[in-house]
Amino acid sequence: MTEDTQPQAPGFDRQMLEALVCPVTHTTLHYDAARQELVSRTAGLAFPIRQGIPIMLIDEARQIKANGDGSHG
Repeated sequence: MTEDTQPQAPGFDRQMLEALVCPVTHTTLHYDAARQELVSRTAGLAFPIRQGIPIMLIDEARQIKANGDGSHG
């Protein structure tokens, strides 16, 4: 019997997050559990997670505002 058999999120493997990078900047992504998104702060994009699958397409990403930038891009 193993104790580590509980899923951390339905259909989403947190270890997979460590292997994924932003397709635009190739930087680390931040997992937003509340919105079910992978956020690239560098690119200002949030990639949706649908049915446990990260959708890493730029056309599917949501534009997010850069914090403290002051620009209205």
